[in-house]
Amino acid sequence: MSELLEQQREHFENISDKYFEARKDVNHLYLKELMWRHFFKDKTALKEKSLSVLEPMCGYSEGKKILEENLGQVASYEGFDYSSVLVEKVNKMHPDLNVYVHDVSTFTSDKKFDVIIIIGGLHHVPSICSQVVKNLKQNLKPNGAFIVLEPTHNNYVFRKIRERIYNKNTLFDQETERAFVLKDLNNLFLENGYKIVDQMYPGLLSYILFYNPDAFPWLNFGGKGLVRLLFKLDTLFFRNFVGRKLSFATLSMFTVD
Repeated sequence: MSELLEQQREHFENISDKYFEARKDVNHLYLKELMWRHFFKDKTALKEKSLSVLEPMCGYSEGKKILEENLGQVASYEGFDYSSVLVEKVNKMHPDLNVYVHDVSTFTSDKKFDVIIIIGGLHHVPSICSQVVKNLKQNLKPNGAFIVLEPTHNNYVFRKIRERIYNKNTLFDQETERAFVLKDLNNLFLENGYKIVDQMYPGLLSYILFYNPDAFPWLNFGGKGLVRLLFKLDTLFFRNFVGRKLSFATLSMFTVD
């Protein structure tokens, strides 16, 4: 297991600069703005709280920025990542941020948080996902929100497409990354005592074109007007059977009693 984590760390450090620069793209940022705003627009209970936030596998700590833009000021924040190189970059960009090096597979803390957020992290540690989710449960306050955005598929054809991409595209490491069958992702949480609060299926046309400009730069065409138009079309399917079946990603909120 430690060998796979080390391999994943080295892989992401090798692509981190390309990842960071590509995700400054205007279309990508605008799509994320629309997506997260849509997801949080009915989460009024969270907007009324002074939130304490934990972001495991934090990468560049985009979870904090997303929460602040959509829910208001974050009262306290801490994040951690396995990559010391990545944490050093974050600390240089945001020296006042509480971000440190830690392995999600061994993380323990007595603190409890209003929100735990993981953006595209769990599929990088597929063999220990259950352990991670189980351990983090003790850090979530009763009725707190565990927010997860992960690559998913819910049909055979899309699974095969993704497997081919993971094998052929150097931005992915097929040996250490594995997207979820949506049922398996849900069971990962349900079997560890969580409840589903909300799920949205944003991995449709606008996501395919604009969410991964680092991996698929040739799909990133047009401007914000096209992003807005395609996103509006996608919203028709965000919470129904069609979207669930066709989406390449799922944005979820879980909680515990």
